[in-house]
Amino acid sequence: MPLSRDKGGGSLPFRRSSSSPSTDTVKFSPFRSPPRRTELIRDRSILVTGGAGFIGSHLVDRLIDSNRVTVLDNFSSGKAEHLEDHLKNPNFTLVEGDLLDRKAVEAALEGCDLVFHLAANPDVKVGAEDTKTHLHQNVIATYNLLESMRLRGVAEIAFTSTSTVYGEAGIVPTPEGYGPLLPISLYGASKLACEALISAFCGTFGFRSWIFRFANIVGDRGTHGVIVDFINKLTENPEELLILGSGRQRKSYLLVDDCVEAMVFAIARAGGRVNVFNVGSSDSVDVTEIADVVVEKMNLSGVRYRYTGGIEGRGWRGDVRTMLLSIEALEELGWRPKFSSRESIERAAEALLRPR
Repeated sequence: MPLSRDKGGGSLPFRRSSSSPSTDTVKFSPFRSPPRRTELIRDRSILVTGGAGFIGSHLVDRLIDSNRVTVLDNFSSGKAEHLEDHLKNPNFTLVEGDLLDRKAVEAALEGCDLVFHLAANPDVKVGAEDTKTHLHQNVIATYNLLESMRLRGVAEIAFTSTSTVYGEAGIVPTPEGYGPLLPISLYGASKLACEALISAFCGTFGFRSWIFRFANIVGDRGTHGVIVDFINKLTENPEELLILGSGRQRKSYLLVDDCVEAMVFAIARAGGRVNVFNVGSSDSVDVTEIADVVVEKMNLSGVRYRYTGGIEGRGWRGDVRTMLLSIEALEELGWRPKFSSRESIERAAEALLRPR
């Protein structure tokens, strides 16, 4: 979730974090062999960072019936209304705080034994204008979380990474073992740095991790991305649609429901020290096809498409023109997406256009 204060959720009850950070260091052996999980996630005390955001709130919906869930969010793009149904649940706690505030992080971790780390600034384009944003809001925020986990004795973390760590991969579909990893955006670089920090904490302090490299995740409560952009533009001008780049950028899309199920499924079944999985669909669509879907779902006709051309056909500096992830590792565990890229886009557009 991006980090810019959302004023809309201020009237709902929050617990503001005020505990002092712990000074005790908890030592873990990097040589312990963690047990393999055979059941879905149940009876855990879970912290979800960015849990009021797009993917995070769907994850909370999935976890809350069988676990105790604490959400830490600064409400930059996340919205308290996404969690409204859970506010009276005794197994749910909502903490307003920022990962750059170590006191807030350590307080939120109290009593937790598993962390889902989703909080981040996901705006790939911003790195071309402000080179510090992803460093602070992604890398340093992740370090603060990991160090706080170490001090609090919390040793399991699931992290949402991105397909952009691969850069412009020479192998498509791209497997998890592809290398070298050469991201072309500061966002991708920041996520790769976070992966490295997590791996290092696993090796040094005995953490266990699940790293999920996402394709483009779409669906209800989405706040950014190509579908949201097209809906906003066509609402303002239903006669013409400005499309960044050549319109031929081709990528994989996955419905948020499928995404959440993939994470829960993998954590229940993969018990290695560092578990890395691509999460996406098995096909891809181009940007013009997405425009066609949005126009159709908005019941428009005769819309003129105007392409910016971009930089070598890219929508912006750092935009990867082609992305399709190999999901064989998840398929070998038994998970498969329910929807194709086009079906995901269709369902996401319908959800985003539904009257609130």
